Parts: sequence; C-alpha cells; structure tokens
Amino acid sequence: MPEPKMLTLDNVAKLLQHRGLISHEQMKDVLGRGKAQETRLFSHQQAGVSRRAHPGGEVVSPAEVIASFNLEIPGTSGKILSEDAVTEAIAAATGMTYLKIDPLKLNLDVVTTHIPRPFALRNLIVAVAEDLNAITVAVADPFNDGIIDELASARRLEIRRVLSSKSDILKILREFYGFRASVMAAEAEATNAVDLGNLEQFFKLKGHQEIEGNDKHVIAAVDFLLQYAFDQHASDIHIEPKREKSLIRFRLDGVMHNIHVIPKPLHAPIVSRIKMLSRMDLAEKRRPQDGRIKTNTNGKDVELRVSTVPVAFGEKVVIRVFDPDILLQDLDSMGFYPRELTLYNSFIRRPNGIILVTGPTGSGKTTTLYSTLRTLSSPEVNIVTVEDPIEMVMEEFNQIGVQQAIGVGFDSILRNILRQDPDIIMVGEIRDRETAENAVQAALTGHLVLSTLHTNDSASAIVRMLDLGVPSFLISATVIGIIAQRLVRKICPHCKKSRELTRDERNYLQLPKKIYEVWEGEGCKECRNTGYKGRTGLFEVLDMSERIKAMVTGSVELAELVAASREEGLISLREVAIHKMLEGITTYEEVVSMTG
Repeated sequence: MPEPKMLTLDNVAKLLQHRGLISHEQMKDVLGRGKAQETRLFSHQQAGVSRRAHPGGEVVSPAEVIASFNLEIPGTSGKILSEDAVTEAIAAATGMTYLKIDPLKLNLDVVTTHIPRPFALRNLIVAVAEDLNAITVAVADPFNDGIIDELASARRLEIRRVLSSKSDILKILREFYGFRASVMAAEAEATNAVDLGNLEQFFKLKGHQEIEGNDKHVIAAVDFLLQYAFDQHASDIHIEPKREKSLIRFRLDGVMHNIHVIPKPLHAPIVSRIKMLSRMDLAEKRRPQDGRIKTNTNGKDVELRVSTVPVAFGEKVVIRVFDPDILLQDLDSMGFYPRELTLYNSFIRRPNGIILVTGPTGSGKTTTLYSTLRTLSSPEVNIVTVEDPIEMVMEEFNQIGVQQAIGVGFDSILRNILRQDPDIIMVGEIRDRETAENAVQAALTGHLVLSTLHTNDSASAIVRMLDLGVPSFLISATVIGIIAQRLVRKICPHCKKSRELTRDERNYLQLPKKIYEVWEGEGCKECRNTGYKGRTGLFEVLDMSERIKAMVTGSVELAELVAASREEGLISLREVAIHKMLEGITTYEEVVSMTG
C-alpha cells in the first residue's frame, strides 16, 4: 500500500487493514459509522472545555475515532486496537519514529521553553528532548510540515520529528504547561523571599515576607502536581528542599523517580498550601506534623496522608496516596497461593484470637488488613479499628485515631474499647508491652484481633511478643496465626522474554541442578522501559498448631520454631518468591531484592 499523503479516516482505516491490524469487515464498519462516532467524540471532548484552553482538541483525529470502537486485533487473544497502536502504524507507514511519551522522562524546562504554549496547543506539538544544535518534537500529524519550518525558522535550530498520539501530546501540554505557568507566576510574586528553613542561609533573615499558601498560582501548582501523581499512579509524593532548589519525586511500583525541579523560593509556599489543605499548623516549622487530605479523581475518592519533617534546607513533605482500588482488594487477588489463602481464611473466620501481619514498611500490611476487614464487614458485626493515624476513612468501620499529644495511645484506647461492644478489633501496630497485653486481653474475652508487627518473618513475631513481655502461655492461648509478607514487582506482560538461570544464580537460590526457565521484561513503552508493571504479594503463613503452641516458652529458640513450622507445612517467603519467579510472575532480581 502506498504511503498516505494526509490523515483521513479513510486512509488510516485502509492502512490498518493492509497491515493486518483490522479485518476487512472491521474496516467497513469503521468507515460506515466513523462520521457519527467522530461527532459524538467531538461533543464529549468539548463538554465543559473551552476552545481557548484546548484549541488542539477542536479536531478529533482518525486514530481517536478508530480506537473508540475497541476493535480486537485479528489473530490476537483479545488484544484491543488502541490509539497508540494506530499511531505507531501511521509512523511506520510514513517512515517516522514513533514515541510513546513517558512523562517521567521529560524535562519540564525542555517541554515549556522551546515552544510557546498557544502555538503548541494549536498545532499539537511538544518538545521532548534537546541537544546543542537540535530539539526533538513530538507531533500528532506527520504531514504538517509548515509548523516544523516555522519553528525551525523561529528557533534557528534543527528540528527532529517523532510521531506521538494526540492524547499523549495534549496530556503533556496540559500538565507541564499548566504546572510551569503556575510555578513561574508564583515565582514572580516571590522575588527575594527568604528561606527560613535553610540552616545554611539563616544569616539572610531580613524583613522580607514569603508568599502565602493561599496564593492562586501556588494553589494551581499544587493542584497540577496532585493530579499528575494520580495520573501516574504514584503511591508517594516527595517534596524535598535542597540548597538551591526543591526536588519533586514520585514513588511508582516501589521505585523513586525524579519528576520536577522547582525554584527554592517556591518551596515554602507550596508546603504551606499542602499544610493548609491537610489542616496542619502553618506556623509550626520546627516539629514533624501529620495530616490528611481527602479529594476526588476520576469519580472516586482518594485519601492522602501528609507528613512534614524539618530537614537541613527546610521542611520535607511526603504525601502517601491511598487509592481505594489498591487498598481494598479481594483476598484471592492479592497474591496468596491456595494453601496460604485457605489457612488465612480459616484464621479470619475464628470467633476470637489474634492474627498478626508482619513485614517492613511498604510491604502491603495495611492493604492486607483493610481488605480483610472489608471481607469480614457485614451488618451483623461491629468492627472497631485503632490506628496511628487512620490510613483511610471507611464508613463500614468505626475508626479511632491515636492522639499521643493528649495521652490517647494504643494502650489507653484498647483499655476502654471493650465497652464499645466490638466483635472485631484492628490495632494498627503492637509497639509496646501495654498494647500487646491489652490486645491479648481483648482476644481472651472473645474478640477477634488483627494487628501488625515489624519482624522479618512469621516465626520472629512469636519471639517479638515474648520480648515485649507477653507471657508464653498467653501467646499460645490467643495467637491464631501469623502472616509475613512482601511486595514484588510483576514482569511487564508486553515485553516479557524467557532466559535460563545461570549456574551462579541457581546456586545462590540453592536450587537443584537442572535447567530453570525464568522470565524478565526487556522494557517497552507500556512499562516505561523498566520491565515491570504492577506488584503482587508474597505471603508466608504460619499456623499456630498444637505443636507450635507447645514449643512457645520463655526459652524458645527461633531456629527451632522455624524448623518445626517448616515440618508443619510452612512455605517461606524465599520459596514463595521462587515459585512466582518460575511461574513468570516476577524476576530473579526481585526475588533477591525482596527476600535477601
């Protein structure tokens, strides 16, 4: 098929049919209903959006129209033809390089300084890279040569073109130019503002004022930042003051990524805005503070837990994002193997006793507890939680927040909580002897208690309870089971490839001498070239059988507990991780990283 000379629905549909991405019947359907679909998409896109704000959105692209039909690509097992796939086919036909834009790999200055915002929006063009003599721009239309000539003449630089989808380009233009405009406007109003938190610049304190946290440009910058984090599915947002600048980083699938660098004078106003939203004390900059924000994105509520702490160059802010789709899951979709899931379900159906969930920070303990409570929630039971702080507000539970400043701690709440007639009690964390003893007393009086401990494996939780001063006979009488867990990254299904374990790798994992096929991700546009997409849980479940209970004494050795639990059928975290590696769910590197 000859190269198309312009982007029309007819040309693109025929191109896709020629390349085997749609069948002849699908092409006829697209051409027959295409105009009506284009009109519907145009009306939907324009609803509530001014043309002045998004002039590039006035035309619906053929790729958008075709992608909206959700066509299955012939010869694939249900793979849907996306706007990206259509754009990639157009790029191949026109001899251009296709680029799936990854916002995390773009430089804010490169995007926003080379091309004026009105020009970029009008022509759907965005700068994605630069070197000494050229800039690389992503365009949505491969045939609009006039804008490239105009840009090259104005910038006096060589312009290199790549092709990207209209949706990707508009998203970058909206997020990057919006954030940049807000930051620049706020910076203009913050000239000579003093950095009160920078210990190295303390001598500069003179009669200047920081801009207020309610300044409209700062408000807009924070809004753009939060929305950007939601779009990228970040679990944490870090705003870190440095000597000459402030750094914004996101944690994605457990890994930190640099996102933006903002001028140092704007750090304090942005922190003040976030503290205002989370109802913290704006004047208090010397002590750590905790707060929370509840907001809405894409039609669902999202809880943000905010923490500030003074560091050398100012206040550092960390915002943890609690997405209900991640925090509340079905137990059978979290990564349990059948034996572990059956055991855990038997634990949580007991009328009384203690269930302990152990693991380091970021191992998914909160997700396990909240998902368990939602599974147990019903009109017939009264669930009470004691948390520090409340992670996510849920109407189904009666949640109590610890307030140490006024003497309301885990131990004091637990002493009084039995008067609230609970059936199930969730204690955020057992940290001291008093909390442990009160949890044991609650279990002895007929309540099911769920809590967390910070230990490396399940057997260590028993030793930790003994260290806290809980008598061994009470541990035997109350603890039902213990779950140790970790999170590992899953291999991206779009770039998955197989390889064999090397002899050194096999020996390190202490595997028998045979050929082991494992998988890894090569890196692609779907996973930002990381080779990973999403995470799953590793669960080690220890059943407090009669044999284990009999071994719990004040002089019990951890090695003896581990050996006995293995004989009882326990599968260790390392073994669970190896199973997931051999099944092609995760990689050798993740197994070693998460299980040592």
